[in-house]
Amino acid sequence: MIEAEWWDYDDAEEMAEAVAGDIAYIINQALEARGRATVAFPGGATPLPALKKLAAMPIEWADVTIIPTDDRLVPVTDPLSNAGMLAKIFLPKKARVVPLTAGESDPVMAGRAADERLADLEFPLDVAWLGVGEDGHTASIFPGPDFDAAIAGPKARRAIGVRPDPMPAEAPVPRVTLTGPTLATARVVTLVLSGQAKRRTVEQAIKQGASSLLPIGRLLAELDMDIDIHWCA
Repeated sequence: MIEAEWWDYDDAEEMAEAVAGDIAYIINQALEARGRATVAFPGGATPLPALKKLAAMPIEWADVTIIPTDDRLVPVTDPLSNAGMLAKIFLPKKARVVPLTAGESDPVMAGRAADERLADLEFPLDVAWLGVGEDGHTASIFPGPDFDAAIAGPKARRAIGVRPDPMPAEAPVPRVTLTGPTLATARVVTLVLSGQAKRRTVEQAIKQGASSLLPIGRLLAELDMDIDIHWCA
């Protein structure tokens, strides 16, 4: 059974403050325990305010490695690039930002290259910060032909290339995503979302549990921990 605690906020600003504070605490705990932290952050509009607030917090960023939870097969200079967005925010703080893509156009090759790029990093992740789409996708684990491989492994893979079907209208390009096992085995997994439609999707996924056809439901069902879900309308 998925054990989730919902944290509701009056507005996006309040949610951003709370999420940034929670993530900062997790990172500082990891730094105190192990002297370094490896984290996965999302892209997109919803997390941007919290990411900016987080970057301003007193953290030894030079000891933090940041990976996008997923990315589009676009140049890092493209506005659709999650790695590009994270680099703009955190490289000035001296954090290490490891991209999942490097100019590849074929998602299969891009996924293999990303997996090799992540091979020298320390896992499990200290925190996997996830978003969710109205269709139930999380990271770039979408319904479609690559869904089973992305959500279930192979467990030796950290990242995999995917072709969403149908392609999202706002970014109709192939992706690379961290796999379900990589995300689900993080020491902490947190979910941040806004809007009534996404809340209904997540509530449905939680109710369905491991039998859910939604990517977020399948992922949450694999967690061995309670999860905090941050939400504002």
